[in-house]
Amino acid sequence: MAFLSEILGHTITDFDGHYIGKLEDLVARELADATHPIVDAVVIKDGNRTMIVPYALVMALFAPSIPLKCRADDIPHYEPTENDIYLSRDVLDKQIIDTDGARVVRVNDLELVRVNGMLYVGNVDIGLMGIFRRVGIADTTQRLAAIFKRSVPQTFISWDDVELLRHDPFMRLRVPVESISELHPADVAEIISDMNKLESGQLLEALNMEQLADTLEEVETEFQADLVENMSDEKVADLLEEMEPDEAADLLAELPEERSRDLLALMNKEDSDEMQKLLSYDEDSAGGIMTTEYACVPPNVTAEDAIRILRETATDAETLFYVYVTDASDHLMGVFSLSNLIFANPDARVEEFMEDRVKSVSLEDDQEEVAQVITKYDLIAIPVVDENNVMQGIVTADDALDKIIPTAWKKRLPRFYR
Repeated sequence: MAFLSEILGHTITDFDGHYIGKLEDLVARELADATHPIVDAVVIKDGNRTMIVPYALVMALFAPSIPLKCRADDIPHYEPTENDIYLSRDVLDKQIIDTDGARVVRVNDLELVRVNGMLYVGNVDIGLMGIFRRVGIADTTQRLAAIFKRSVPQTFISWDDVELLRHDPFMRLRVPVESISELHPADVAEIISDMNKLESGQLLEALNMEQLADTLEEVETEFQADLVENMSDEKVADLLEEMEPDEAADLLAELPEERSRDLLALMNKEDSDEMQKLLSYDEDSAGGIMTTEYACVPPNVTAEDAIRILRETATDAETLFYVYVTDASDHLMGVFSLSNLIFANPDARVEEFMEDRVKSVSLEDDQEEVAQVITKYDLIAIPVVDENNVMQGIVTADDALDKIIPTAWKKRLPRFYR
């Protein structure tokens, strides 16, 4: 195998052996009918002078001294294009999205493959050997590994399994929507947490509104605020409407007060009223961490009718493990699980199989108290009621336990965000 690091800095001579300069870089271009870029030119540097020579003039690239097929005076000029990839400048040490492994990795070296006289970029080396090769100790490392009967792991990713994050203003970020959309929102969030501000913003542009909302819900509120900082108010308002109410309220509370007011004005009235209601509670209270999206049915319907009602009304419920039973004035009367509903006689009335001793918390209860109740009774969610036992929302276990379980375990924090 041949690698880019093995030839960078090699001397380049003309046909007569006269010194021209050092190999500074290779220029590659992508072909419409190939998944791997083809090397199209070499960049030669001699002091302050830089020239780009067509690769077709290179007689032998992988040699201690690289000869050209023509004399120095006859070297034609290569005209670069904005789509050219400079392998050393644009790829080495850059971050790439490995859409197969759902992660961000750094390029340590590039494998070059010769096919029918043409040179292609084969694999991306993201392992330790790429680093050892760059600092000139790869051979020593291999010999030591052989002496101690150990193998040095080789970590390669095929070029067509990665997406290059291009930094130069003339370069564009190539993130295939179909690849990103197949990832779990938590994986996309982890990828974003490894990026800088410019890169993360470009990646978010590739997501539709639902994917973007799901992804933001996987990161801390402070990071959410950073990510939407440069988005238009119209887009952020749409995004808030797509997010879970409790998550959207937390994000609004994190944004500057004036922008929060502007965003609330852009949202539809129902969502805006809901946000303002959630924002009126202390952020560490049950009311402050609850969501208003939950499943409920009246007590006098049959199990069969309850299933029909849930199909029609509970599409936005945050959790459907519990179904709450409320009267016409939304007073909390009981609760049952989906398993209770499935195994109930279709003609049985809800009030016959519901549990009427419901554990609940008040709007003003502290988050730690809510977490203790959820933990004590091994609940997935708990209803929140006012002083008249009117149901206001539910607190899910993950939101309640945010204060008890270390945040780093619950959500992914940005690590290299700058």
